[in-house]
Amino acid sequence: MPRITCGQAANMLLHEDMHELGKLADVEVCRLFPVPIRTYIVDRNINYSNVCSCGCKFCNFWRKENSDEGFVLEKDQILTKIQELVDLGGIQILLQGGHHPSLSLEWYLDMLRTIKSHFPKIHIHGFSPPEIFYFHLHFGKSIETILKEFQQAGLDTVPGGGAEILVDRVRQLTSPGKCTSDQWLEVMRTAHELGMRTTATMMFGHLETAAERVEHLDHLRKLQDETGGFTAFICWPFQPYGTRLANEYEICHRRNCPAGNHLHLAGVQDYLRTLAVSRLFLDNFENIQASWVTQSPPIGEIALKFGANDFGSLMLEENVVASTGVRFKILEEELQEYVRRAGYQPVRRNCYYQLEK
Repeated sequence: MPRITCGQAANMLLHEDMHELGKLADVEVCRLFPVPIRTYIVDRNINYSNVCSCGCKFCNFWRKENSDEGFVLEKDQILTKIQELVDLGGIQILLQGGHHPSLSLEWYLDMLRTIKSHFPKIHIHGFSPPEIFYFHLHFGKSIETILKEFQQAGLDTVPGGGAEILVDRVRQLTSPGKCTSDQWLEVMRTAHELGMRTTATMMFGHLETAAERVEHLDHLRKLQDETGGFTAFICWPFQPYGTRLANEYEICHRRNCPAGNHLHLAGVQDYLRTLAVSRLFLDNFENIQASWVTQSPPIGEIALKFGANDFGSLMLEENVVASTGVRFKILEEELQEYVRRAGYQPVRRNCYYQLEK
């Protein structure tokens, strides 16, 4: 079948019958995964610091360096968090912070070495492309050198955070202190060339148009054609509550609001539509995750019929989304039950989407 074009995808987002979209996406998932298994992982988000110089308008988590609420975790605190994860059978940490203006390169490398020396089997999925690009500028080393040094110290894979919408018009309005779209893609391309696998993400439902959502997906599809380095795609709607972005823009619940003047918040239906279109458009991505953490576990269950083949992470700890007041937590047994109710067998996986034995 010919590929879906950008114009067709934008039209689907805006006009296609929702139930028809779900059917089309589900057919594609079942073609790729004929065995009725849906996967998940047990991991933990560890934010080593909340100090950040970016000042992104959609983020409630960051603090200035001199803030009383700013923190940098001690190595022992990080190791304690990992031990708690290991005790529950977890196998991976998502390690992320901000653009800290004072931490040294050696501090980051020592953190990675310390983790691996104590927990050699723990998979470190860490440092988003904006962080890597910031290190490149801040420490005066090439992106390739930064990634190689981090890899040698213990970094295994790179998460797709900080993508938001890979359109610079939108990025200038929401996160002008962060890397550009091309710079985000450059980090990912370099990681793939070094043999590292990464994920890709999209945070939508703010100042972007439908066409710009698709432009984001098109950037990912083209890079995946080039490198094949992405393991999965994860998308979720912007959570506005308490953010500077919500304070600066009027919230609009109509799709025809002028771009740039209103926040185009995405509800459950828009999330499911976007998920389904992503599955159909990203024909070179095998794995697509549900976002129950932002949408609730029952919507995660429905997402398994709208293009997702993975329920995501049990997520023993999550701080960034929680800083907007959105706090969904479940036990592993509950997660498994949501997958079963969707008609599938839940199976643990690792970061490479290989099933746990």
